[in-house]
Amino acid sequence: MKILVSLVSLIAFLLVVLPGPLYKYGVVDLGLAFTGFRYGVYVGGAALVLLLVQLIFMRKTASFGSAIVAVVFSVVAIAMPLNMMNKAKNVPPIHDISTDLVNPPKFVAIAPLRADAPNPVEYAGEETAVQQRKAYPELTTLNFAQSQSDVIAATEQAIKNLGWELVSANKSLGLIEATDTTTWFGFKDDIVVRIVDEGTERFVDIRSKSRVGRSDLGKNAERINTLIDEINAELTK
Repeated sequence: MKILVSLVSLIAFLLVVLPGPLYKYGVVDLGLAFTGFRYGVYVGGAALVLLLVQLIFMRKTASFGSAIVAVVFSVVAIAMPLNMMNKAKNVPPIHDISTDLVNPPKFVAIAPLRADAPNPVEYAGEETAVQQRKAYPELTTLNFAQSQSDVIAATEQAIKNLGWELVSANKSLGLIEATDTTTWFGFKDDIVVRIVDEGTERFVDIRSKSRVGRSDLGKNAERINTLIDEINAELTK
C-alpha cells in the first residue's frame, strides 16, 4: 500500500510539474499540457484518499517520511492548478494590455516575430479595452520631465534589469520593443514602449501582449506595473 500511495502521489506531482517544460520544448501542445493539469488534481485527490485509507486501516504499512512526501506531492498537484483557476476567475479573460486604450502603441520590429502566433499583432479592440478599464484602472499614460533620451536610456536599462530580451530600440520613433519569456512554460509575451516628446514633458505608453492564450491570468498588467516601477527607479538614480 505504501508503494501505491507513493506512486500515485508522484504521478500527480509529475502531471502538474512536467507539462510546462514539455510544452516549452515542443514535446506536447498547450491543450495536452493543460489536460495534464486537470488530471493532476484528480490524481492528487486520489493519492490523499489512498493515504487516508492506509493510515486508518493499514497503519503499520505507513511510515512518517513516505506519508509526508505523499502529502507534499499531492498538495502541490492540487494547489497549483486550483491557484491558476482562482487567478483566472479574478481577472478578465484578456491578454492585450495597454496604458493607452484609444491609440495603443504598435509593434513594429516584433510584428514579424508574431507572424505565426495564435494571437494577432493588432490590438484586441474595444471589448478588451472595456474589460481592462474595470480591472486595471491604474494603468494610464505616464509623463516625465526628463529628456526623451534619458527616458529611452532608463527604459532600455529597466528592460535589461528585468532580464527581458531587448528586440529593438528605435530612438527616432521613440519606440522600444522587448520580449519576456516565462520560465516554466516558455510563453513569449511582447512589450512595446512608446515615448513621445511634447514640449517640457515626455509621454510614455506601454503595451504588453501574449502570443498565445485567451487569458493571461493578469500577467501583462503585472508586467507593465513592474516595468513602470523599474523605469521610475532608473530615472531617480
